[in-house]
Amino acid sequence: MFGLELALVLYVMLAGLLSGFGKTTGLNVLGMFTVTMLGLVFPAKEAVGLLLPILLMGDIVAVTYYRRAVVWKYLLTLVPWILAGILLGYLVLLKIDSPELKYLLGFLVIALNVFQIIRDAMGPKADQRVPDSAWFAGVVGILAGFTTMVGNVAGSVMSVYLLAKRLPKSEFVGTGAWFFLFVNLIKVPFYVQLDMITAQSLLFDALALPAVLLGTWAGIKVLPKIPQELFKWIILALGTIGAIYLILS
Repeated sequence: MFGLELALVLYVMLAGLLSGFGKTTGLNVLGMFTVTMLGLVFPAKEAVGLLLPILLMGDIVAVTYYRRAVVWKYLLTLVPWILAGILLGYLVLLKIDSPELKYLLGFLVIALNVFQIIRDAMGPKADQRVPDSAWFAGVVGILAGFTTMVGNVAGSVMSVYLLAKRLPKSEFVGTGAWFFLFVNLIKVPFYVQLDMITAQSLLFDALALPAVLLGTWAGIKVLPKIPQELFKWIILALGTIGAIYLILS
């Protein structure tokens, strides 16, 4: 039993390390890999609830570091649509249990990974073709709210939106950091009411705090030196493999 508990703690600490690293580098694809990784050792709803406080720890560090690198007008446009997406995700979570959520997360992560691959294959043309219109903001906001609510996997959706705005790198990371802090705080009472955040899960989260801080520090220091494209493709591949395993297991 002790060995099993130790293994779970190590998984959670790895999730903290990866989440912290992703928050300060803008590598949002890490979120999809992290949730699938936790879904392999915890029931799906527990995995999603367990990850939220870990993400919030990283959000706080990222917002503190990039507090001035934010373009508020791009976030405020999305707020009503994001709230609608979060509500839709909450209604879905009310109706499904962990096995069903496991399948939903698996297919959702695969779909977002495929979308990311197609967008990367198109190169800059993909961002240039994204419409700068109210309906596009509405679609992105609802999809971002829904995907973050059901699985903490809105990274790819927000990346498309922020890249379409052609933000400099620091403002891209900073605006994304404020977005995730905003939506993750909103999700907390919903997750508590759904019993996805519990006293036991918070204990695991507390153990992950040093790993989150180490991950954020590493992201800040290592960002200028890492080959991000190679890293991103590795994470996409691992996330897809994990998602397929979630569906088949």
